[in-house]
Amino acid sequence: MSDIIVWADIPVIDMERAIEFYGHVTGKRVVMMENTDGTVAVIGGPGGEPGVSADLYLGGTPSHDGARVFLGSNGDIDGMLVRVPEAGGTVLKPKEFMGEMVGWVAWVEDSEGNLIGIQQPAT
Repeated sequence: MSDIIVWADIPVIDMERAIEFYGHVTGKRVVMMENTDGTVAVIGGPGGEPGVSADLYLGGTPSHDGARVFLGSNGDIDGMLVRVPEAGGTVLKPKEFMGEMVGWVAWVEDSEGNLIGIQQPAT
């Protein structure tokens, strides 16, 4: 089965702060994309993990409205929720079991003011 969502753009105000936040919370490399003059950073870095990925971009307006991005927790939703405030974000809603199909979901505000979901499968 292929992913329906293939990419997510996350708007940021302060690129350095956002890189530190997402790197700390996800435990993944976040690196500047070549030839973007410092306006785009990729979560997972070039040649990163297969599947859905995301970038941070200077522009747009961080908010709780609009499209919702969910970060996969790789089985460590509790660890990610601990790292959110360490990295300058806020846990808005602790993990909640949403049934077998969805699993566990928590809501956080990132360092830029975006509403971000964190998900962990039920099994």
